[in-house]
Amino acid sequence: MKTADIRKKKPEDLAKTVAEIEAELRGIRFGTASGGTKNVKKARALRKDIARVKTVMNETK
Repeated sequence: MKTADIRKKKPEDLAKTVAEIEAELRGIRFGTASGGTKNVKKARALRKDIARVKTVMNETK
C-alpha cells in the first residue's frame, strides 16, 4: 500500500483499513505458530502497512 493512496482516504476508512490489516496479520501469526504459513515476509509487509496508515492518521489530527 502506497502512502499517496493512504492520504486520499477519509479517516473513517483509514481506521477500517487498520482493523482489516491487523486481522490479516493475526491470521498469519496463528498460521506461523501452527506451522501452516510459509510466507513469513507477508507479516513484515503488513506491519509496515499498519505503521504507514497510523502515521498518516496522526498527521491529519
